[in-house]
Amino acid sequence: MVTGRCAACKYLRKACPEDCIFAPYFPSNNPQRFENVHRIYGAKNVATMLKELQLYFRAQAVETLCYEAESRTQNLVYGCAVIIFYLQQQIHNIESELAKLRAENAILSSNGHGQSSEIQLSTDQVHEEQSGSSSKAPNWFI
Repeated sequence: MVTGRCAACKYLRKACPEDCIFAPYFPSNNPQRFENVHRIYGAKNVATMLKELQLYFRAQAVETLCYEAESRTQNLVYGCAVIIFYLQQQIHNIESELAKLRAENAILSSNGHGQSSEIQLSTDQVHEEQSGSSSKAPNWFI
């Protein structure tokens, strides 16, 4: 049981009932967390979402809502999509590097170690092909 009002009830200026849906997830010592979620989603919508979820999914749902709300306050247009795009770019770059290393390994294992100039030329070509096809985030996106 919470001894005082939770951050949500304090922000909404109402009494915090014993069965408050917000109390376990928005403690009074972190009011900014609820303010961000309320500003983006609205308290009534968040309460409805939490009531519809099973108890063991609620904590993760609140964490997700808080993260998305914080991202949205930092970037009003794209929110957390910027971070997702950045992570997808990192995955693409690492997969390209892995393909390059696999190509180098295949060349080394098939040709032996005596033809290093051809190997260097081949790996340079692979690198040029990959760097030419990689997409970068447009300046307006970040």
